Amino acid sequence: MNFKKEETATLLEKLNLKLGPDDREKEGKQLLKAVMRTFLPAADSLLEMMILHLPSPVTAQRYRGDTLYEGPPDDEAATGIRNCDPKGPLMLYVSKMVPTSDKGRFYAFGRVFSGTVRSGLKVRIQGPNYTPGNKGDLFIKAIQRTVLMMGGKVEPIDDMPAGNIVGLVGIDQFLLKSGTLTTSETAHNLKVMKFSVSPVVQRSVQVKNAQDLPKLVEGLKRLSKSDPCVLTLTNESGEHIVAGAGELHLEICLKDLEEDHAGVPLIFSDPVVQYRETVTEKSSMTALSKSPNKHNRLYMSAEPLSEELANAIENGKVGPRDDPKTRARVLADDFGWDVTDARKIWGFGPDTTGANLLVDQTKAVQYLNEIKDSVVSGFQWATREGPVGEEPMRQIKFNVLDVTLHADAIHRGGGQIIPTARRVLYASVLLAEPALLEPVFLVEIQVPEAAMGGVYGVLTRRRGHVFAEEQRPGTPLFNIKAYLPVMESFGFNGDLRAGTSGQAFPQSVFDHWQVLPGGSPLDPTSMTGKVAQDMRKRKGLKLEVPTYDNVSIPVVARVHLPSLTVDYSTTTSCKCHPPTTHRLGPRRPRDATTLTWQTSLPDRTECMEWRLGRDENRDVPARRIRGDRGDGGQKESRQSETGTFVSYSSVWSLSCSTKRQVHFERTRPWKNDLGEEDERCPSPGAP
Repeated sequence: MNFKKEETATLLEKLNLKLGPDDREKEGKQLLKAVMRTFLPAADSLLEMMILHLPSPVTAQRYRGDTLYEGPPDDEAATGIRNCDPKGPLMLYVSKMVPTSDKGRFYAFGRVFSGTVRSGLKVRIQGPNYTPGNKGDLFIKAIQRTVLMMGGKVEPIDDMPAGNIVGLVGIDQFLLKSGTLTTSETAHNLKVMKFSVSPVVQRSVQVKNAQDLPKLVEGLKRLSKSDPCVLTLTNESGEHIVAGAGELHLEICLKDLEEDHAGVPLIFSDPVVQYRETVTEKSSMTALSKSPNKHNRLYMSAEPLSEELANAIENGKVGPRDDPKTRARVLADDFGWDVTDARKIWGFGPDTTGANLLVDQTKAVQYLNEIKDSVVSGFQWATREGPVGEEPMRQIKFNVLDVTLHADAIHRGGGQIIPTARRVLYASVLLAEPALLEPVFLVEIQVPEAAMGGVYGVLTRRRGHVFAEEQRPGTPLFNIKAYLPVMESFGFNGDLRAGTSGQAFPQSVFDHWQVLPGGSPLDPTSMTGKVAQDMRKRKGLKLEVPTYDNVSIPVVARVHLPSLTVDYSTTTSCKCHPPTTHRLGPRRPRDATTLTWQTSLPDRTECMEWRLGRDENRDVPARRIRGDRGDGGQKESRQSETGTFVSYSSVWSLSCSTKRQVHFERTRPWKNDLGEEDERCPSPGAP
């Protein structure tokens, strides 16, 4: 065909192809493209291949039903899915949100697995966190319209039976990214889609003009809805973070955010990599933490989980919703676990689904079940923000070895146990040779043989290593597969083009996590230690990583608790000098401030009472925490008492009920995150 027009004309005649006059004048490769485009149109070829090779919904759902549905295999919803029954109960999975021409609204795009969906139908909208029997993450609403989505066109349609994909109008405000729609009250969820990529590259976003901030917040919500692989969050310092699967993906997301979703000029920071915290050894000794009131003790150790088990948890093969006995058998047979330990898993974390496990290894501990929820809450908190750089933890197994609890339930509540659990988890990690895990891309590069040297040079400079190299049959091109740390991937495409004169074409996708080489994160002189310090500096934390014996709950803003005298003997209201309401400044709601007091009791005291006031956002309810004397006020020989008060609010106040004068005084100076005395605190009595 190369410049042989007579032979080309004969060939076209035999194939019964008709080219336009412009295409006939083309030569070489351009002529070949025109002939193949006419001979094998891509759209028709692809559609025919799908018809011939892919099973129909009726055939496919018969054997895929068990893998699609979370509930029992014999209920009405499972039967409807298996039979692809258009007359069965509606089971529809919404997989993504598609932006509409009406700004801020979305089509819910999904597939009907059972039943028939139609306009005006009242459905149960079950989010990914819905559990049967509860009303959490559940809405009951009517579908406004059903539409058929074909490429860029949207056609209204009356109804859509099982086996088809459909767009729904009017339910976008009840779903974030995906969910299940059903008409059956007993139906479980359809399984949530798992993506092979992970949001590992993040950038912070801020507005150029402060008055545009509400538009940015609304734009971030729309971006999060429209892309299932993007993650948006707000960190402790108030920065808005957008995380994506790679540099290019993040660039496109931020462009959409600025031009479409927010529509205001934005400022973007340099890309930052998300790390994970892990351990490489078993804890060198058992970690112990006492509760603030000194009446409860938790003993724990940490050890690494196998990479295979961590991947199984992340892929959903092992999860918190599995039957405990079945899960224990899988852990024992496939991963070599002790069956007793495997049956006593308290939780997965962070977010109840992560690749960290909390295992109960205690023997004959009283009241253990009463504190289980509090310990699990502390575990979720700790695994979401690790001790090294407040990054999520991964691949760690925490063993609860022993617990000592106070006999009185009031002394072992959540306020005592949750921060204690968090501290002991931190200490056990710091005792187990902590390390940082960095994300790694799998890079596939197509390159001619002559330019392969440049590819190897670029990869070597960026800590990448090639593990496969093969020639594509019938071409001079080679396929190179390599692992490249995400931290080194910024600017990789441009560098590769420069090193190979534009002949190399790379494709990157997240593959796995690996331990960041370069020493311990606890050593500030090592490479890993410098990465940890940069991370802590960016988040506004103290640069040095705390040691295991000095882990404490961070307090963002602190005040001195001044000495004050309350005289309730002659008046009907408390006199407090200075006033007893102090503001602790802007704080995270989950941060706790523990105030410790000691009272001198010159005479019999009925009770002392701390009152927790509401904060400025009115999101923390007022509650009362009583500090009665341990002897109930019966023994007058007892002259002092120590107690604690845990505040989750930014305002605290004191009220008391006494018959005589009571003197409150501060028993110890306020301490910072590392337990050192904080010289930056305001002077005593400052609000």
